[in-house]
Amino acid sequence: MSGLNQPQREAIHYLDGPLLVLAGAGSGKTRVITQKIAYLVQSCGFNPRNIAAITFTNKAAKEMQERIGKLLSKQQADELQISTFHSLGVRILREEAKVLGYKPRFSIFDSADCAGIIGEAAGTVDKATLRIVQSTISNWKNGLITPEAARHLATDEHQKLAAHAFLSYEATLKAYQAVDFDDLIGLPVKLFSEHPEIADKWQNRLRYLLVDEYQDTNACQYQLLKLLTGVRAQFTAVGDDDQAIYGWRGADIENLKKLPTEFPALKVIKLEQNYRSTVRILKAANNVISHNEKLFDKKLWSDLGHGEQISVTACRDNDAEAEGVVMKLQAHKFEHRAKFKDFAILYRSNHQARIFEEYLRDHRIPYLLSGGKSFFDKAEIKDITAYLRLLANEDDDPAFIRAATTPKRGIGAATLQVLGIYAGERHISLFQAAFEEGFAHRVQPRQLEPLLEFCNFINRTQSRATKEPAHQVLPDLLKAIDYETFLYDHEEERTAQTRWANVCEFANWLNKKGELDNKTLVDLTQSIALINMLDKQTDEDYDAVQLSTLHAAKGLEYKNVFLVGVEEGILPHRESLDPTKLEEERRLMYVGITRAQRTLNISYCERRKQAREFVPCEPSRFIDEMGKEDVRFSGGKQDVPPSKATGSARLDAMKAMLAGNKR
Repeated sequence: MSGLNQPQREAIHYLDGPLLVLAGAGSGKTRVITQKIAYLVQSCGFNPRNIAAITFTNKAAKEMQERIGKLLSKQQADELQISTFHSLGVRILREEAKVLGYKPRFSIFDSADCAGIIGEAAGTVDKATLRIVQSTISNWKNGLITPEAARHLATDEHQKLAAHAFLSYEATLKAYQAVDFDDLIGLPVKLFSEHPEIADKWQNRLRYLLVDEYQDTNACQYQLLKLLTGVRAQFTAVGDDDQAIYGWRGADIENLKKLPTEFPALKVIKLEQNYRSTVRILKAANNVISHNEKLFDKKLWSDLGHGEQISVTACRDNDAEAEGVVMKLQAHKFEHRAKFKDFAILYRSNHQARIFEEYLRDHRIPYLLSGGKSFFDKAEIKDITAYLRLLANEDDDPAFIRAATTPKRGIGAATLQVLGIYAGERHISLFQAAFEEGFAHRVQPRQLEPLLEFCNFINRTQSRATKEPAHQVLPDLLKAIDYETFLYDHEEERTAQTRWANVCEFANWLNKKGELDNKTLVDLTQSIALINMLDKQTDEDYDAVQLSTLHAAKGLEYKNVFLVGVEEGILPHRESLDPTKLEEERRLMYVGITRAQRTLNISYCERRKQAREFVPCEPSRFIDEMGKEDVRFSGGKQDVPPSKATGSARLDAMKAMLAGNKR
């Protein structure tokens, strides 16, 4: 444990009761968690299988697993339960499914699947309305509010529509033997609350819990943790109230406030030494966050030196801002012989990225965009996944409908409608209903034949998919459904090529994962909704500028940060100007500042082009709050904007200088 500071060592060794570690940005919290796990196993006699470390993202879980792998033997590391909240929920539900009336092979529906069911229950196809209704239901579920309670809570038109749809939505999910992402936490809470003996079993199994990013927990996750820790309360919660930026998706900072009350024996240890940023950057961050009401007093400090002044630039408009950032980035890269991946451009909302992408492309600068459309959201991937879901669970009705009609195979809407009515009357799945004699009497033989052909094909493939390796079954499946021909028949050639290439990439990835983990196609499919595919765009060795929202950048760090669009109405957002929301926006600014290790460049526009008009802008109040002592201001109306020619000449001079140095 060399190289640890005193508070870090104290946090690792403390085992006398519940512990809250207040870990400021860059204070080494992941190191504390992994070292504590090693201490529990190596010095305290804990069996690795009795320890669970819970994170919020697959990436964080993977990083933690890799770090602990260097501290423990492979066998010990493999026995640990290091996962996201949702992965832990799946593990609990698979094992205890029967108690809740589910099969172990229940389906996990993604947001798009759920939207279809909610749209039907709410009787709407309007996308904006559907998004609000879906979000409302999700927030209710995360707040442990039942459909019955929701009816009484609903006030406005959208909430009443959501309350009306909620009960039907839940019943449909259950009928399909499916759960949504919120259920992966909510159902274990229900299970443990209603069955104390099962709660007791899991408390004995997971005897010590470590929870990362505790400030991001919602009401449901908080209850799950309480039920898992039980009266022993053997846990370490690591969090930072200054980085609580997910209130909009149900995270509740009150969970931090409640801890000392609900666990009177709670020990609080603060990690205030920052190992990431220079003194000036931390000073600005501390100044900004000091304007928020504090839950726990904490002040970050660093011994990494004063560092460069923070640059704040006023820009004429959007174009000038993007051009200025790109030119400054190029100049810094040549001057300091840096790599592109040393730079990040951070912004409040996704739409701000577009203009920076344009200028980066114009200057042939490689970049990676975080928060884009998920690979699994592509239509062609969802088509193939529908087949896989059906192989894993023949009661998955949405998957049945998608697979039966893509590609077209003579099963029409009229046939499916009759099938749906019959299945509803019999309270069975569409797949099961297709084989019943009662249904056969309701349709013509020409309607029944292609339906049975499809179902028999699924049965044959399912038999193989449960026994044979994935790489043997999947190519045969793709060939049998002739998906490539379907794409070329329905799309322009270039689009068809792209989509088929995506399918091949997906298939190769699944085959590889199946071989690596020795899993069948069904095994892989059961967890596919929780897997984040690590494609080439997330390769850490790829030398590219990172473009990211502030929310997506949390937990990451970059040598040089450009924080752009720091204006009133953007950061803080125009819809977040009431006091409670404003505090969260200020925490978002704090997160942005503390991503920077060496240099921080902040910019705002004096006017911003919206549609065809220019709208005047004001610098964000957060810029003033940083203080002026460590800030260098430039730009604005009085400054002459740098010309492209001047910028290019400077770059050429730097290139020549570097070339001379190499000789």
